[in-house]
Amino acid sequence: MDARDASESLDRATEDFLAARPRLFGIAYRVLGSAAEAEDVLQETWVRWQNTDRSGVKEPAAFLTTITARLAVNVAQSARVRRESYVGPWLPEPVDTRHDPQLGAERAEALEMAVLLLLEKLNPVERAAYVLREAFDYPYKQVAEILETSEPNTRQLVSRARKHLSAERKEPVSRADHRRLLEVFLAAAQTGDMRVLENVLAADVVSYADGGGIRGASRIPVVGRLRVSKYLAAFAPRFWPPAETRWVEANGGPAVLVTAGGNPVALLSVDASEDGIHRVMWVMNPEKLSPYVTSLTA
Repeated sequence: MDARDASESLDRATEDFLAARPRLFGIAYRVLGSAAEAEDVLQETWVRWQNTDRSGVKEPAAFLTTITARLAVNVAQSARVRRESYVGPWLPEPVDTRHDPQLGAERAEALEMAVLLLLEKLNPVERAAYVLREAFDYPYKQVAEILETSEPNTRQLVSRARKHLSAERKEPVSRADHRRLLEVFLAAAQTGDMRVLENVLAADVVSYADGGGIRGASRIPVVGRLRVSKYLAAFAPRFWPPAETRWVEANGGPAVLVTAGGNPVALLSVDASEDGIHRVMWVMNPEKLSPYVTSLTA
């Protein structure tokens, strides 16, 4: 191949990669729950794509998807070990979905913070199978080929993931009701109103504060309506007076960005059903919070 042909080949490779990039990021992010790790996966995918004999690749998008999914599974397997030593509760890294509500997928599945948190309990292959099937609508046969397993086993992997999610999460409320519940919760949390907090929280509510050991967040989840209400009421006088709040979107849903002195302090989101709020999620780790805040100005 002469220099001109090599240049044209690389240009085409770049075009194919950029065309597939939103989908590739959507896959890697859902499997990993981390935008930073997803970007690392895409960088490695690009390197491998450059070094591949592309003359024999008939479907570049399918080829790139396979590379990305397999790399994401490998990274997820090592990430599970790292997260065992993570200081305090681990929450997914939030992403801004204003401009791409489905984050490269056919539908906005496996994108909400609560769902990503629950998927973390699955093994990486189960998680990848669920993501490829439910969010990206790949046929079971293709998912099996990507994950190097059989079609019957792929169906079992997806089925187990579905059962896990349905057992751990009740039917979520509508987007409008979600926003309303978060508004009521925020107002009550800011004033430490125990009565309203107990009214809006579900009996089995859990509050997770992900500070990554960097900030003074609770290092264990707070569980139960009364305990969470007391916890929120106790820190309200110290936390909220200097704070400012801004409504934003994260992972396809409403969220509240909390700042103090112009600096981001936390991203607050909730997961709710008709029974009330089941999960309160505070992302406070600057390594997760800062990239999200930066993305809001893009």
